[in-house]
Amino acid sequence: MAEPAGVRWGRITILISGAVALYFLGQFLIDMVVDQLNLHVRASTEPMLHRAVMTATAVYVLLMTIPFMPAVEIGLSMLFIFGGKISFLVYVSTVTALMLAYMIGRFLPAELGAKGFGAVGITKVQAFLNRLAPVRADQRIALLVSESPTRLVPYLIRHRFVALAILLNVPGNVVIGGGGGVAMLAGMTRLYPFPAYLLTIALAVAPVPLFVYVTA
Repeated sequence: MAEPAGVRWGRITILISGAVALYFLGQFLIDMVVDQLNLHVRASTEPMLHRAVMTATAVYVLLMTIPFMPAVEIGLSMLFIFGGKISFLVYVSTVTALMLAYMIGRFLPAELGAKGFGAVGITKVQAFLNRLAPVRADQRIALLVSESPTRLVPYLIRHRFVALAILLNVPGNVVIGGGGGVAMLAGMTRLYPFPAYLLTIALAVAPVPLFVYVTA
């Protein structure tokens, strides 16, 4: 029996509202952290500045790990305020956060993602994910390619590491949860072996911190 449209749209509304609430919570934390960094820079007190930087780094990693959180502003603010001397810390923090998000997605039960789509009434995707879940990783790519409705999807799957690097650097990736959402999805798909994934994100997030370090 089909679920009433009102119930399905109610669930979608709740999910969207939750994502929006997460975004504004993240924005509040970002504003607070950046204000503290600016304050301690003006105060010129080294112990307080050190604590502010460590707090900002911890909040940055936390927010970057969670999908739909606007974490990148903290990293950019730290680079803007402190320049090249903090670029390596920002780089390592970014890689760490994306690695954590990937691990969370990797160890989440595949059925959980299917249930998520089913909760909002996208039953075709739910059925496909349930069918995909027991398939081995080496066979999953062939199945995805064979059942893709367009030519673009097989191309993206075959070049999935390049696609991942691009997604992590596209500003519009907030639609799929930002860096944390992209990393978590990469883990959930089981299409990215960890060593290759780690190398990909290490290269993908390097340009901005490296540019700041070289030009500072």
